[in-house]
Amino acid sequence: MMPLTMAETSEQLMIKKIGGKPETRQFLENLGFIVGGEIMIISRLGGNVIVSVKDSRVAVSKEMAQKIMV
Repeated sequence: MMPLTMAETSEQLMIKKIGGKPETRQFLENLGFIVGGEIMIISRLGGNVIVSVKDSRVAVSKEMAQKIMV
């Protein structure tokens, strides 16, 4: 298990855990980041990542991406 920030681009990933405060976890869940869900990193911009989740593209800050374990 590793944080999303360490994963390779264009690799299909499964979310194993989401850390952080309850409101942070709820925010990520509302964006489609749920444990067991599949995501893929599209690109990186200065530590931030653009992720494909549930047929959508979502930009996630480096701080948020470190809370998503894959």
